[in-house]
Amino acid sequence: MKIAAVIAAGGTGIRLGSRVPKQFLELAGVPILLRSLEALIAVEEVCEAVVALPAAHIPAARGLLAGRTWRIPVRCVRGGETRQESVRHAVEATPSQADLILVHDAARPLTDRATIERVIAAAWAKGGAVPALPATETIQRVSATGRILKSPPREELYAIQTPQGFRARILRRALESARKAGFSGTDESSVVRWAGHAVSVVPGSPANIKITRPMDLEVAELFLEGGRGSVEPRIGHGIDYHRLARGRKLVLGGVEIPFEKGLLGHSDADALAHAVCDALLGAAGLDDIGRHFSERDPANRNRPSLEFLAEVRRMLDAAGWRIRNVDCTVLAERPRLAPYRDEMRRRIAGALSILPEQVNVKATTTEGRNAEGRGEAISAQAVALIERRIR
Repeated sequence: MKIAAVIAAGGTGIRLGSRVPKQFLELAGVPILLRSLEALIAVEEVCEAVVALPAAHIPAARGLLAGRTWRIPVRCVRGGETRQESVRHAVEATPSQADLILVHDAARPLTDRATIERVIAAAWAKGGAVPALPATETIQRVSATGRILKSPPREELYAIQTPQGFRARILRRALESARKAGFSGTDESSVVRWAGHAVSVVPGSPANIKITRPMDLEVAELFLEGGRGSVEPRIGHGIDYHRLARGRKLVLGGVEIPFEKGLLGHSDADALAHAVCDALLGAAGLDDIGRHFSERDPANRNRPSLEFLAEVRRMLDAAGWRIRNVDCTVLAERPRLAPYRDEMRRRIAGALSILPEQVNVKATTTEGRNAEGRGEAISAQAVALIERRIR
């Protein structure tokens, strides 16, 4: 049997509050997209994988894929306006010799081998199958005004997961028929059923959660860690100071701010990003920014400091540390920084592969005192909390 795997990776991260699309966020040091993809590719019968995602995200996805060695071809295709259209594009790109097609949410990084094999066996035997968990709470139909309309029998209600599996011929025809008829389903199983085919349910897994909200990341990491061991927290402090000079761009937190002066330094002199780097390095006991990103290194000349942050994150990952939050303060008399703080938070969070709500940026003046107050310099301070699990 030859199986093609389709990964639906159209998530934006809006409900997570993340500037980084959720499929690119890291879960225990590994991007969610790679975890989801690796789970399917581990099945020997899978002969090719196709990832459907927005065109703007394809370069980033290809960059991630290029960093791994895959035993089968893995391709990226442009998605559509809806999940159904994206999946159809990916299915059209799968090899014609595929007997079975598995469709999986990129945001389900914890699917297990047993669940995948149950789906494959049932789909091959019956034409289509989905993993599901029986509802454990009362589920009501509710009107637009908030009034309960009906209570469906709980024994008939299941929460449907992915991967969903179908004989390739059935899924291809169902998606094409739905396109021509203008039918839109909530998932592949609803499209296949609309096309007149039966879909069976097999037991899913409680760990096969979909990463949608910030708490889902926390829960997923607990599943990965097995809920064992205690947590070792560490706190680090960082401070950075740069003189203002004409002819330089002013960059703080990765945001270029219109001003007649910029900060003087070997890199882009982003004092805020540098302070965060030192806070994280200090918390992890990994020395300081000067050791890792020397001013004597020509490669760091005019380099964006957000790249330093991304490298620091990788150092922490390698040492088993997880970033819990970062709190920063910028000291500057001018310019006014309040309009740029939210974008600073988003860019710092993106570089660190964490959520914006885990980053706080404040700004204050020194009321005309010292170099900051005289408009000669800008400084930044940061405090970071990190943790790692001790078994």
